[in-house]
Amino acid sequence: MGIALALGLLIGLERGWQRRQQAEGTRVAGIRTFALIGLLGGVWGLLAVELGPAVLAAAFVVLAIVLATAHALSQLDDNDVGVTGVIASLLTFALGALATLGYGELAAAGAVVTTILLGVKPTLHRWVRRLEERELHAVLKLLLISVVVLPLLPNQGYGPWEALNPYRIWWMVVLIAAISFVGYFATKLIGERRGIMATGLFGGLASSTAVTVNFSRLARGRAGSESLLAAGILVASATMFPRMLVISSIFSWSLASALLWPVVAMTIVSYSGAALFWHWSSRSSSQGGGARLKNPFELRPALIFAALLAAIMVLSRALSESFGDAGVYLLAAASGIADVDAITLSLANMTGEELAVTVTALAVLIAAFVNTTVKAGLSLGIGGLALGSRVGGVTVVVVGAGFLTWWLSA
Repeated sequence: MGIALALGLLIGLERGWQRRQQAEGTRVAGIRTFALIGLLGGVWGLLAVELGPAVLAAAFVVLAIVLATAHALSQLDDNDVGVTGVIASLLTFALGALATLGYGELAAAGAVVTTILLGVKPTLHRWVRRLEERELHAVLKLLLISVVVLPLLPNQGYGPWEALNPYRIWWMVVLIAAISFVGYFATKLIGERRGIMATGLFGGLASSTAVTVNFSRLARGRAGSESLLAAGILVASATMFPRMLVISSIFSWSLASALLWPVVAMTIVSYSGAALFWHWSSRSSSQGGGARLKNPFELRPALIFAALLAAIMVLSRALSESFGDAGVYLLAAASGIADVDAITLSLANMTGEELAVTVTALAVLIAAFVNTTVKAGLSLGIGGLALGSRVGGVTVVVVGAGFLTWWLSA
């Protein structure tokens, strides 16, 4: 009952503040009314436990009729036909009932979300006014390929050696398209330089390879922005190294300890290279080299990369089957072409009992070296020489620093 009352007060506080300029008695519901509606829902929730859910449904219907009648009468002197207040009142009643039916935390969370949605009305309306038709279509397309298509795909292997997993391949399509989408809006909202860096940082947490593909594609039509895009790629790539350390530490602390200093060295070099190119890009930004993205949702590049990923999956499995356990390093190199997390997880589970720590540590680093080199190759092949030379130059230093640090600490 206390939660039911509190959530009514919370929602009523927002509603009362929004309509604070109106004279008392002209509002359908204010802070006291919302508090009483929440309490009313709590009372009828308790009665429903004793008398059955039908009484709760009947109370809800009666309240809806009362609120609808009050809203209709208020329209005689007011041209505002919005029903947000009525809906909020009914939701307050439902949340109050939910609180006394044993779902207090869920009711409280629902009340907070409701209050936030009611309070950010100006911001939401401003976003809608700024939203272009192609941007709305991009949102719908992204939801289609992720929410509708992705869950329908089987998460199992097919084809040669059962290496082709439709779910994983399409997940990469979704990821690349989503990163492109996020990058578009980040650039639009906070500017090109900060938007690209933010996309590189947060997109790299999901897939630094996907970020590399997206930024490399952008470089082809944005002469003069190679330093900025290289900084974004290096920031995304740098996030891969701490992620390796976290994954390995969960399953094998000894492996994480062996990887610590090489990972630190590679992370520092990557971020340093990103900072250097970021500084250079600030000096050339006044030349107007960066046009904004023209399309927030581009599926074709993602599909092309997914086809490449499928071919790499088959190649990696073929190498694994051909060389067996003796080809740990070769398997790590082949796996690193497409992904580092999977081989890190596999080797972490094998460390100590099946493989020595020194072997698994070097294998994980080889996967990281190969993956980093592949991203430099993608930057060169897709983005051109100007971008590829920047990313490739830092990549050479990253790989050298990682190997040297491992060799000195081994």
